[in-house]
Amino acid sequence: MAWFKRARKPITATKQKASRVPEGLWVKCSGCAQVIYNKDLATNLNVCPKCGYHFRIGAMERLRLLFDEGRFTEYDRGLVSRDPLKFADTKPYRARLESSIEATGLKDAVVTASGRIDGIEASVAAMEYSFIGGSMGVVVGEKITRAIERGIDQRCPVVIVCSSGGARMMEGALSLMQMAKVSGALARLAQQRLAYIAVLTDPTTGGVTASFAMLGDLIIAEPRALIGFAGPRVIEQTIKQKLPEGFQRAEFLLEKGMVDLVIDRREMKSAIAKALRFMGSAPHELASTAAGASVVPEATPQL
Repeated sequence: MAWFKRARKPITATKQKASRVPEGLWVKCSGCAQVIYNKDLATNLNVCPKCGYHFRIGAMERLRLLFDEGRFTEYDRGLVSRDPLKFADTKPYRARLESSIEATGLKDAVVTASGRIDGIEASVAAMEYSFIGGSMGVVVGEKITRAIERGIDQRCPVVIVCSSGGARMMEGALSLMQMAKVSGALARLAQQRLAYIAVLTDPTTGGVTASFAMLGDLIIAEPRALIGFAGPRVIEQTIKQKLPEGFQRAEFLLEKGMVDLVIDRREMKSAIAKALRFMGSAPHELASTAAGASVVPEATPQL
Protein backbone atom coordinates (compact mmCIF):
# COMPACT_ATOMS: atom_id res chain seq x y z
CA MET A 1 0.00 0.00 0.00
CA ALA A 2 2.96 2.29 -0.50
CA TRP A 3 1.07 4.24 -3.16
CA PHE A 4 -1.21 5.74 -0.40
CA LYS A 5 1.78 7.45 1.18
CA ARG A 6 3.07 10.81 0.07
CA ALA A 7 6.59 11.90 0.80
CA ARG A 8 6.43 15.35 2.37
CA LYS A 9 9.32 17.65 2.62
CA PRO A 10 9.72 19.29 6.03
CA ILE A 11 8.70 22.96 6.22
CA THR A 12 11.73 25.13 6.65
CA ALA A 13 11.83 28.85 7.30
CA THR A 14 12.90 30.79 4.26
CA LYS A 15 15.69 33.24 4.76
CA GLN A 16 14.30 36.75 4.69
CA LYS A 17 15.95 39.19 2.41
CA ALA A 18 17.55 42.13 4.12
CA SER A 19 15.48 45.28 3.67
CA ARG A 20 17.13 48.00 1.65
CA VAL A 21 15.13 50.64 3.53
CA PRO A 22 17.02 51.85 6.64
CA GLU A 23 15.14 51.71 9.94
CA GLY A 24 13.87 54.92 11.51
CA LEU A 25 13.01 56.71 8.25
CA TRP A 26 9.26 56.42 8.77
CA VAL A 27 6.97 56.78 11.77
CA LYS A 28 3.34 55.79 12.23
CA CYS A 29 0.97 58.44 13.56
CA SER A 30 -0.84 57.37 16.73
CA GLY A 31 -3.79 59.57 15.80
CA CYS A 32 -4.65 58.45 12.25
CA ALA A 33 -2.20 55.57 11.55
CA GLN A 34 -0.70 57.55 8.68
CA VAL A 35 2.90 56.62 7.84
CA ILE A 36 5.01 59.78 7.81
CA TYR A 37 8.53 60.38 6.55
CA ASN A 38 10.67 61.44 9.52
CA LYS A 39 12.11 64.51 7.80
CA ASP A 40 8.64 65.70 6.81
CA LEU A 41 7.49 65.23 10.42
CA ALA A 42 10.46 67.22 11.75
CA THR A 43 9.78 70.01 9.22
CA ASN A 44 6.20 70.16 10.52
CA LEU A 45 7.43 70.53 14.15
CA ASN A 46 6.53 66.91 14.96
CA VAL A 47 2.85 67.46 14.20
CA CYS A 48 1.04 65.01 11.90
CA PRO A 49 0.28 66.86 8.63
CA LYS A 50 -2.89 64.81 8.12
CA CYS A 51 -4.70 64.80 11.50
CA GLY A 52 -2.71 67.31 13.58
CA TYR A 53 -1.64 64.74 16.18
CA HIS A 54 1.13 66.24 18.36
CA PHE A 55 4.06 63.90 18.92
CA ARG A 56 5.97 64.37 22.17
CA ILE A 57 9.20 66.33 21.85
CA GLY A 58 12.13 66.85 24.22
CA ALA A 59 12.97 69.87 26.33
CA MET A 60 15.87 71.00 24.14
CA GLU A 61 13.75 70.81 21.01
CA ARG A 62 11.02 72.76 22.78
CA LEU A 63 13.43 75.57 23.65
CA ARG A 64 14.75 75.73 20.09
CA LEU A 65 11.19 76.13 18.81
CA LEU A 66 10.35 78.92 21.26
CA PHE A 67 13.46 81.08 21.17
CA ASP A 68 14.38 83.30 18.23
CA GLU A 69 16.70 81.47 15.83
CA GLY A 70 16.85 78.64 18.37
CA ARG A 71 19.41 80.58 20.40
CA PHE A 72 19.36 80.60 24.20
CA THR A 73 21.56 80.54 27.29
CA GLU A 74 21.14 77.49 29.52
CA TYR A 75 21.48 77.72 33.31
CA ASP A 76 22.16 75.32 36.19
CA ARG A 77 23.05 72.49 33.84
CA GLY A 78 25.19 70.66 36.39
CA LEU A 79 22.58 70.25 39.14
CA VAL A 80 21.94 66.57 39.87
CA SER A 81 20.05 64.67 42.58
CA ARG A 82 22.08 63.26 45.48
CA ASP A 83 19.52 60.49 46.15
CA PRO A 84 18.73 61.83 49.66
CA LEU A 85 16.71 58.78 50.79
CA LYS A 86 18.97 56.13 49.23
CA PHE A 87 15.73 54.78 47.77
CA ALA A 88 15.37 51.40 46.05
CA ASP A 89 12.37 49.53 44.65
CA THR A 90 12.84 47.11 41.73
CA LYS A 91 16.22 48.79 41.31
CA PRO A 92 18.06 51.57 43.16
CA TYR A 93 17.02 55.15 42.47
CA ARG A 94 20.67 55.98 41.78
CA ALA A 95 20.65 53.42 38.94
CA ARG A 96 17.48 55.00 37.49
CA LEU A 97 19.14 58.40 37.55
CA GLU A 98 22.27 57.13 35.83
CA SER A 99 20.33 55.33 33.09
CA SER A 100 18.15 58.41 32.46
CA ILE A 101 21.20 60.68 32.32
CA GLU A 102 22.82 58.36 29.80
CA ALA A 103 19.65 58.06 27.68
CA THR A 104 18.72 61.77 27.57
CA GLY A 105 22.03 63.57 28.01
CA LEU A 106 20.39 65.69 30.72
CA LYS A 107 21.09 65.76 34.47
CA ASP A 108 17.42 65.93 35.42
CA ALA A 109 13.89 66.39 34.07
CA VAL A 110 13.98 70.13 33.28
CA VAL A 111 16.06 72.53 31.23
CA THR A 112 16.06 76.22 32.18
CA ALA A 113 17.23 78.95 29.84
CA SER A 114 16.82 82.59 28.88
CA GLY A 115 16.55 84.17 25.47
CA ARG A 116 14.17 86.09 23.26
CA ILE A 117 10.72 85.07 22.11
CA ASP A 118 9.92 87.25 19.11
CA GLY A 119 12.26 89.88 20.53
CA ILE A 120 10.91 89.67 24.09
CA GLU A 121 13.46 88.62 26.72
CA ALA A 122 12.06 85.71 28.73
CA SER A 123 13.08 83.08 31.28
CA VAL A 124 11.86 79.65 30.21
CA ALA A 125 11.79 76.22 31.88
CA ALA A 126 11.00 73.19 29.70
CA MET A 127 10.37 69.78 31.27
CA GLU A 128 11.71 66.52 29.81
CA TYR A 129 9.21 63.64 30.01
CA SER A 130 11.70 60.97 28.96
CA PHE A 131 13.69 61.57 32.17
CA ILE A 132 11.85 59.37 34.72
CA GLY A 133 8.50 60.51 33.36
CA GLY A 134 9.31 64.21 33.78
CA SER A 135 8.83 63.72 37.51
CA MET A 136 9.46 66.67 39.82
CA GLY A 137 12.19 66.10 42.39
CA VAL A 138 14.45 68.44 44.33
CA VAL A 139 16.53 69.39 41.28
CA VAL A 140 13.49 70.15 39.14
CA GLY A 141 11.99 72.35 41.86
CA GLU A 142 15.27 74.16 42.44
CA LYS A 143 15.93 74.84 38.75
CA ILE A 144 12.41 76.12 38.10
CA THR A 145 12.58 78.32 41.22
CA ARG A 146 15.87 79.78 40.05
CA ALA A 147 14.37 80.43 36.59
CA ILE A 148 11.52 82.36 38.22
CA GLU A 149 13.91 84.32 40.43
CA ARG A 150 16.00 85.08 37.34
CA GLY A 151 12.87 86.53 35.75
CA ILE A 152 12.36 88.73 38.82
CA ASP A 153 15.98 89.92 38.79
CA GLN A 154 15.97 90.63 35.04
CA ARG A 155 12.42 92.06 35.05
CA CYS A 156 11.28 89.66 32.33
CA PRO A 157 8.33 87.25 31.97
CA VAL A 158 8.51 83.54 32.79
CA VAL A 159 7.28 80.64 30.66
CA ILE A 160 7.14 77.08 32.00
CA VAL A 161 6.48 74.22 29.57
CA CYS A 162 5.00 71.40 31.64
CA SER A 163 5.30 67.71 30.76
CA SER A 164 5.28 65.49 33.81
CA GLY A 165 3.85 62.47 35.56
CA GLY A 166 3.91 64.36 38.88
CA ALA A 167 6.11 64.47 41.96
CA ARG A 168 9.08 62.08 42.12
CA MET A 169 8.23 59.92 45.08
CA MET A 170 11.69 58.33 45.14
CA GLU A 171 12.59 61.55 46.97
CA GLY A 172 9.60 61.36 49.31
CA ALA A 173 8.35 64.50 51.05
CA LEU A 174 11.26 66.48 49.62
CA SER A 175 9.67 66.23 46.18
CA LEU A 176 6.27 67.34 47.54
CA MET A 177 7.90 70.40 49.13
CA GLN A 178 8.85 71.59 45.64
CA MET A 179 5.17 72.31 44.95
CA ALA A 180 5.13 74.95 47.69
CA LYS A 181 8.62 76.18 46.81
CA VAL A 182 7.83 76.90 43.15
CA SER A 183 4.39 78.32 44.02
CA GLY A 184 6.02 80.71 46.51
CA ALA A 185 8.45 81.92 43.82
CA LEU A 186 5.53 82.50 41.45
CA ALA A 187 3.78 84.55 44.13
CA ARG A 188 6.86 86.79 44.34
CA LEU A 189 6.84 87.08 40.54
CA ALA A 190 3.19 88.18 40.65
CA GLN A 191 3.98 90.78 43.32
CA GLN A 192 6.47 92.31 40.87
CA ARG A 193 3.67 92.41 38.25
CA LEU A 194 5.61 90.20 35.85
CA ALA A 195 3.85 87.78 33.51
CA TYR A 196 3.84 84.00 33.86
CA ILE A 197 2.56 81.71 31.10
CA ALA A 198 2.08 77.98 31.68
CA VAL A 199 2.19 75.73 28.61
CA LEU A 200 0.68 72.29 29.25
CA THR A 201 1.77 69.45 26.98
CA ASP A 202 1.00 65.74 26.92
CA PRO A 203 0.99 64.62 29.69
CA THR A 204 0.74 67.08 32.59
CA THR A 205 -0.43 65.27 35.72
CA GLY A 206 0.03 64.82 39.46
CA GLY A 207 1.83 67.34 41.65
CA VAL A 208 2.83 69.53 38.69
CA THR A 209 -0.83 70.04 37.80
CA ALA A 210 -1.60 70.62 41.48
CA SER A 211 0.94 73.46 41.67
CA PHE A 212 2.66 75.67 39.09
CA ALA A 213 0.92 74.26 35.98
CA MET A 214 -2.36 75.81 37.14
CA LEU A 215 -0.96 79.12 38.44
CA GLY A 216 -0.31 80.85 35.12
CA ASP A 217 -1.65 84.28 34.27
CA LEU A 218 -2.41 82.49 31.01
CA ILE A 219 -2.69 78.70 30.73
CA ILE A 220 -2.14 77.33 27.23
CA ALA A 221 -2.46 73.67 26.26
CA GLU A 222 -1.45 71.72 23.18
CA PRO A 223 -4.24 69.85 21.33
CA ARG A 224 -5.30 66.53 22.88
CA ALA A 225 -2.84 66.91 25.76
CA LEU A 226 -3.66 64.76 28.81
CA ILE A 227 -4.05 67.12 31.78
CA GLY A 228 -5.19 66.16 35.26
CA PHE A 229 -4.22 65.12 38.76
CA ALA A 230 -5.23 61.46 39.20
CA GLY A 231 -5.56 59.15 36.21
CA PRO A 232 -8.94 58.39 34.60
CA ARG A 233 -8.98 54.78 35.82
CA VAL A 234 -8.38 55.85 39.42
CA ILE A 235 -11.19 58.40 39.20
CA GLU A 236 -13.63 55.89 37.70
CA GLN A 237 -12.84 53.35 40.41
CA THR A 238 -13.36 56.03 43.09
CA ILE A 239 -16.63 57.58 41.90
CA LYS A 240 -17.99 54.34 40.36
CA GLN A 241 -19.11 56.18 37.23
CA LYS A 242 -18.14 56.20 33.58
CA LEU A 243 -16.22 59.35 32.66
CA PRO A 244 -17.33 61.46 29.67
CA GLU A 245 -15.63 61.16 26.30
CA GLY A 246 -12.38 63.12 26.10
CA PHE A 247 -12.18 63.56 29.87
CA GLN A 248 -8.89 65.23 30.95
CA ARG A 249 -8.00 66.16 27.38
CA ALA A 250 -7.14 69.76 26.56
CA GLU A 251 -10.32 70.47 24.55
CA PHE A 252 -12.57 69.14 27.33
CA LEU A 253 -10.76 71.26 29.93
CA LEU A 254 -11.01 74.34 27.70
CA GLU A 255 -14.77 73.84 27.54
CA LYS A 256 -14.92 73.56 31.35
CA GLY A 257 -12.72 76.62 31.91
CA MET A 258 -9.65 74.88 33.35
CA VAL A 259 -7.36 76.11 30.57
CA ASP A 260 -7.53 79.39 28.66
CA LEU A 261 -6.36 78.41 25.18
CA VAL A 262 -5.63 75.32 23.10
CA ILE A 263 -2.94 76.25 20.60
CA ASP A 264 -1.32 74.22 17.82
CA ARG A 265 2.43 73.80 18.35
CA ARG A 266 3.10 75.45 15.00
CA GLU A 267 1.45 78.63 16.29
CA MET A 268 2.66 78.42 19.89
CA LYS A 269 5.57 80.85 19.67
CA SER A 270 3.55 83.64 18.04
CA ALA A 271 0.66 83.08 20.49
CA ILE A 272 2.99 83.37 23.49
CA ALA A 273 4.63 86.49 22.05
CA LYS A 274 1.23 88.14 21.48
CA ALA A 275 0.15 87.29 25.01
CA LEU A 276 3.35 88.68 26.52
CA ARG A 277 2.92 91.95 24.61
CA PHE A 278 -0.67 92.16 25.83
CA MET A 279 0.60 91.65 29.40
CA GLY A 280 3.02 94.55 29.03
CA SER A 281 6.29 92.89 27.99
CA ALA A 282 8.10 94.85 25.30
CA PRO A 283 10.73 93.61 22.83
CA HIS A 284 14.26 93.89 24.21
CA GLU A 285 15.34 96.83 22.03
CA LEU A 286 12.25 98.88 22.90
CA ALA A 287 12.57 98.12 26.60
CA SER A 288 16.23 99.15 26.62
CA THR A 289 15.55 102.37 24.71
CA ALA A 290 12.69 103.27 27.04
CA ALA A 291 14.98 102.78 30.04
CA GLY A 292 17.67 104.95 28.46
CA ALA A 293 20.11 102.04 28.26
CA SER A 294 22.15 100.74 25.37
CA VAL A 295 21.03 97.55 23.66
CA VAL A 296 22.99 94.57 25.00
CA PRO A 297 24.08 92.01 22.34
CA GLU A 298 22.50 88.59 22.65
CA ALA A 299 24.47 86.20 24.84
CA THR A 300 26.31 83.32 23.27
CA PRO A 301 24.33 80.09 23.76
CA GLN A 302 25.81 77.66 26.26
CA LEU A 303 24.58 74.34 24.89
